[in-house]
This record gives sequence, C-alpha cells and structure tokens, in this order.
Amino acid sequence: MDDVISSLLPQSSTADERDRQARVAVLPVGSFEQHGPYLPLATDTVIACTIAREIAAAYPVLHLPPVTISCSHEHAAWPGTVSISASTLHAVVRDIAESLRRSGVTRLVVVNGHGGNYVLGNVVQEARGAMALFPGLQDWEEARAAAGIRTSLDSDMHAGEIETSILLHAHPELVRPGHESADHLADDRKHLLTLGMAAYTESGVVGRPSLASADKGRDLLASLVAAFGEYLALLDRDAVLDRDAVLDRDAVLDRDAVHDHNAVLDQDTVLGRRGTVLGRDAAAPEQ
Repeated sequence: MDDVISSLLPQSSTADERDRQARVAVLPVGSFEQHGPYLPLATDTVIACTIAREIAAAYPVLHLPPVTISCSHEHAAWPGTVSISASTLHAVVRDIAESLRRSGVTRLVVVNGHGGNYVLGNVVQEARGAMALFPGLQDWEEARAAAGIRTSLDSDMHAGEIETSILLHAHPELVRPGHESADHLADDRKHLLTLGMAAYTESGVVGRPSLASADKGRDLLASLVAAFGEYLALLDRDAVLDRDAVLDRDAVLDRDAVHDHNAVLDQDTVLGRRGTVLGRDAAAPEQ
C-alpha cells in the first residue's frame, strides 16, 4: 500500500519546480465513496491521481497532490462514504488557484475523477480562461473507442468497465475478487439526485465490470494523456503574460528561455511529441 501512495503523490522538490518553471498546474480531484464490494472507497482519487501522474510524466506541468473528499452525497447509504459541500469544494479549488497565481503559476487544470462533482464546471466557468476541466466528455468518448470499451458512458456509471479497467492496469492490488460477476445496469436514473444511488442499485455498482481488463485500462490512460496536449497548449499560450504581471520581473524566466519553452508547447509540437510515445492516431482516433 505504501507503494501505491508514493506512486500517486508528487515527489518533486522545490528545486525541481524552480527548474521546471511550469506555468500550468494539474490538480486531481477524487472522492471517498463506495465503489461496490471490490473497489476501494478511494477509487476516484486513485484514478484522478493516476491520470495526473501520467500527464506530469509527459508534459511540463506542476503536479499537485489530490483533493480526496468531494461531493458524494448520492452514495451516503453505503458505509464509509464521506462528503463535503459543493460550496466547500468550490472554495478549496479557488483557494488553490489563487495560491498558485501568487507564485506565478497562472493556469490550473482540474483532473476530475468523480462525476458528482458538478460544481467543478462552475469553478472553471468562473475562471474565464484560467482553468480547464479534464477529461471532458469527448475525451472520455475517444478513450472508450481507443480502448475498445463496450459499455456506453451512460450505462458505465459507477464501478463499471472503465473504472475497474484503469485500476486493473495501474493498481491491480486494489481490485478485490467479485467484479467478474457484479454487473448491474440501471440506465433509467431519472431521480438520482433526489433519491440517491440506493434507489437504483443494491450493490452500489452501475455498469459492467465483468468486461474490464488491464489492457483496456492501459489504452484508456494512453488516450487521455494524448488528449491533454490540446488543453495544455490552449492554457499555456497566454500564461507567460500573466506571470509577468504577477511576479517581479527578476523572478521571471529569461525572455529567450520563455520563448524556447513556448516553442516546446506549441500545440502541434506537444501533440507530435506525445504521438511519438503513445501514437496520437492510435490512442485517440477521430470520431
């Protein structure tokens, strides 16, 4: 378990970050909620951290530790689930963004691992170009296609094919026996927010985890990492101008170095670099 924790938390020092001079930070946001009898309560946090870790290995971003408890009120019927209010989550993310801004990191990508964190969309909306929410719906759809996921996003709601596959690939030691026979579909969830998950599933599962595999998890992550290049290029484009306004000029990167860094983060260059590692077309084909 110590290996799992250390692999999910950032290991960089302040000297590393001084040398990196990242202008975009990546914040994983998970949850602490039931995921059936075979996945841990921290599943969403583990997944968000795994995506963020892979992103940080591929791109020059500041990798932040996760927000581990969020808005899981619909899962309250199951033991172990813990929530905070939407207003608290909103405030936490905004406070983190403001702290980053004061240190010169003017752009933030929120990597959301829990679908119930609806408020994160509003936080990003209010940031007016200074934040992004990742992965988006299209990113997940492309990842599904790249990985050969058979269950639709609507049906694969919770502890299903996608989540189980990612954990089977990244942290198989966290997956307990039972997912092979835990399939449960409940596509009609009209009153989910009013009645909670317990109205639609006894086990807590909504999806088809029996179809999960480590290979699918690997391909899902590869596609998402490739898709992130577009987000980074978009956010980083004007971030240096904000940094000049926030930091004393003596603390800013040398102008030539800034331009060199921008050249690396040109969108085509970013996507091309990931393409050499992951295969952009193979990882996330056009839909």
